[in-house]
Amino acid sequence: MRAHLDGQRVSGRRTRAGKSRAGLLIGAAVLLAESPSNTTTAQAQSALPPVTVEAPVQRPRPARASDQSPRRAQIAARQRNRNPAPAAPTLSERAAAEAAAQQAAKLGYRAMPSATTLRSGASPLDTSQAVNVVPEQVLKDQLPRNIDDALINVSGITQTNTLAGSQDAVIRRGFGDNRDGSIMRNGMPLVQGRSLNPAVESVEVLKGPASLLYGIMDPGGIVNTISKRPELYQHGSVTLLGSAFSASKTGADGLLDVTGPIGDQGLAYRFIGYGVSEDYWRNFGRHREMLVAPSLAWYGQDTTVQLNYEHREFIYPFDRGTAFNPVTKAPLAVPATRRLDEPFNNTWGTSDLIQASVEHRLNQDWKLYAGYSYNTETFSANQLRITGINFTTGAETRSNDGTQGSLSNASYGTSYVSGGFWLGEMRNEVLFGGDGQYRTIYRDNLIRQATPAINIYNPVYGLIGPGTTVSNSDSAQTDKLGQWSLFFQDTLHLTERFALVGGVRYMDYDQIAGRGKPFVTNTNVSQDKVLPLGGAILKLTDQISLYASYTESLKPNSTIAPIGVVIDSNVAPEEGVSYETGLKFDVNQRISGTVALYDLDKKNVQTTKTNSAGIVELHTVGRARSRGVEVDVTGRLTDNWALIGSYGYTDARVTASEDLTLLGKKLQNVALNTASLYLVYDFGTTLPGRLRLGGGARYVGDRPGDSINTFFLPSYIVADIFATYETKHQNTPVIYQLNVKNLFDTVYYPSAVNNLNVAIGDARRVSMSATVKF
Repeated sequence: MRAHLDGQRVSGRRTRAGKSRAGLLIGAAVLLAESPSNTTTAQAQSALPPVTVEAPVQRPRPARASDQSPRRAQIAARQRNRNPAPAAPTLSERAAAEAAAQQAAKLGYRAMPSATTLRSGASPLDTSQAVNVVPEQVLKDQLPRNIDDALINVSGITQTNTLAGSQDAVIRRGFGDNRDGSIMRNGMPLVQGRSLNPAVESVEVLKGPASLLYGIMDPGGIVNTISKRPELYQHGSVTLLGSAFSASKTGADGLLDVTGPIGDQGLAYRFIGYGVSEDYWRNFGRHREMLVAPSLAWYGQDTTVQLNYEHREFIYPFDRGTAFNPVTKAPLAVPATRRLDEPFNNTWGTSDLIQASVEHRLNQDWKLYAGYSYNTETFSANQLRITGINFTTGAETRSNDGTQGSLSNASYGTSYVSGGFWLGEMRNEVLFGGDGQYRTIYRDNLIRQATPAINIYNPVYGLIGPGTTVSNSDSAQTDKLGQWSLFFQDTLHLTERFALVGGVRYMDYDQIAGRGKPFVTNTNVSQDKVLPLGGAILKLTDQISLYASYTESLKPNSTIAPIGVVIDSNVAPEEGVSYETGLKFDVNQRISGTVALYDLDKKNVQTTKTNSAGIVELHTVGRARSRGVEVDVTGRLTDNWALIGSYGYTDARVTASEDLTLLGKKLQNVALNTASLYLVYDFGTTLPGRLRLGGGARYVGDRPGDSINTFFLPSYIVADIFATYETKHQNTPVIYQLNVKNLFDTVYYPSAVNNLNVAIGDARRVSMSATVKF
């Protein structure tokens, strides 16, 4: 016999029912195939890899009781009582069987996107936009330090202003900034500075304008971080990690991750605890962080309920990097380890995230989803700022700045229904719902204080302390944004191979921004907008599809700074329009990817200009365009080789501006070419333990360091390697892992704010960890 699980073949070894735990697990897999409901988290997320279960050897049919003597009938009855039929597998055994089946796919870098990214469970082959996935196992192997580090595996992405290393800041297809609202957790927005932590399972990028599904947004797309979920079978792990940038710059991490069922009615828990304390790789500074992340889930026959919470405390260096000489275009001639500020330059604070979601299957065709998220972060920072450098003498002028009492929060809720129905011979797959968000970014006291100069060629640190002078005109920086929307999308399958996609969002929003004590309003906007989406999908085969799409985005213009006028509803918002076409493939559920070509135009870009009277005026006549080609591939090449790779060509530049110094210039921090390739070889069971070796490199081309292209950051290649070895100590699984990041200790510059604030990439870091599973 052959059983099927979620439409996939299930295969395994021949076994006798009732003889061992393995028999129960295979029975669980068979029962999953016959069950009409989803009972585990993984079922709700993705299809399983093919596995085959062969039928047990058939025994000769016994004679009927009526054909036997009374004595033989009694003996047979006693034998049946001693060997009763195996009990039905429990939910825990089902979950364990499914997890075992999926493990090989994860090791093979199988990309399994979350339903939250596209607001539906549709296959990427059946959608008209590109979604790139950094799978769970890639994060485990590469051990990225932040979201920028994880996204080196995705095409067309570069780093931008990280606010001295305190914020996620990624450019997607030429557009993006820190705090631009593009970073999500499970499809709901975050405001906390850093989003990647041990509670994240995988990372996904929805490319291009995503306003139809996500509202106010830059046109480059969104980054969705997916949480680890509670599971219905008991297991856990403890990991200890030691790291070193050099002999004197060391650190240690600790991670506890445990999950399992609560009772036998579908309730499960997960607890993640994490702590790190490590030296900063430059001449002073230390990074300390703590995370506590409990979560609960209930998996019913037709309903799944998720509840997760994260509390994080942190302190890390506030480091604006180095400087580039405006004449020679070269970096400051000091060691890369030398900081230009003071040891008190740090940022510290706490963040909290709570999310709840309910997914209910109404019937075979329709399901309802509702989710709520509240995220808040408070932080303070000492921000000694470089205001000038004499590159000949080394004299450096500085401003002793800081922020006290910064508070950001976002409250977000969404609800939508997805399903399908037939219209004659045509299948309609429909998504409709609404969402609402209220977001506040507030900085209470801004420190501005003069301070003595220093000679950076022969620095003497520690002669000054943090600034204390509050600038009332710069304080109370406030940006409040509210948004309420309805959205609808329909995928109309005209034939088995061809479908059209159409959608629309109606959005109403308000924004108030300004600063000062007393407060001065510089933005006061209240508008509404209708945004359309269109697309087409042609499936050449079950494994290859062509797609094309037209998408739009919207983001209101705003400013906290005084500009002589108030931005109101008469000022047009930034609007993005994208045309995209490409090819997607998912070959034998082993290797998948996307080839995309796009043309993205953003208009009403906010610019300022000083008039003849010396007054700064606001203009929104700017226009920027990004055109490019992207290739992304991930999966298993053979039974032993897995890979994840990308290439991006991004031509992004200003096409209209009243400020002629900007016209035709390339967009800041956007590289024309980016590429990455990481390979893994799995020795499987050929050794006493399981050995996996991997490594690769990423390339980022040169990028403008400022908006008028006065200097460029040089291109770079950074290589990483890792090795894992899984064995057993007294039947307890243990995994040892070695990682070397920046193998050749390359000095590179991932982003810049201006020539006095140029970020430096991390030096070589070696780490060794041991993970005990239980």
